[in-house]
Amino acid sequence: MKPKKIKFSITLQNVSASSKLPSNYYFKRWVQLALRDHCKTGEVHVRIVSTAESALLNKTYRHKNYPTNILSFPFEPPTGIKTPLLGDLVICAPVIIKEAKQQKKALLAHWAHIVMHGTLHLLGYDHIKAKEAAIMEKIEVNLLRELGYPNPYFEEK
Repeated sequence: MKPKKIKFSITLQNVSASSKLPSNYYFKRWVQLALRDHCKTGEVHVRIVSTAESALLNKTYRHKNYPTNILSFPFEPPTGIKTPLLGDLVICAPVIIKEAKQQKKALLAHWAHIVMHGTLHLLGYDHIKAKEAAIMEKIEVNLLRELGYPNPYFEEK
């Protein structure tokens, strides 16, 4: 079966001081992979931020007073307007780096997971309820497996 071609664009903006960022190639690859089975076109904006900006956005939009690894802002166009814009991802580089170290995960694998996780949120996936979480996690695990990365939800005993 021939892979489905999708047309998409990704805008990447880095306003963090982190030097441990994946290249644009990886961001594009991860977003495209997460979108592959869901849409033929898509536009995603990715902003890499500091802990201060992440904490401010998390407090403003989720009422949680701490920085978080990723925030997803799906775009809902006005009625009758068609656009490929799916939304924005705001990723906190220092949190990603800290989590990868704490969880003993390869940094690139953790970046891949978080970017695809956020992209799935833009598509409407969620993990608030257990059934929704199981569906979303299964998709993430399968996508990461395609890239040769381990299951991020598996904990060694």
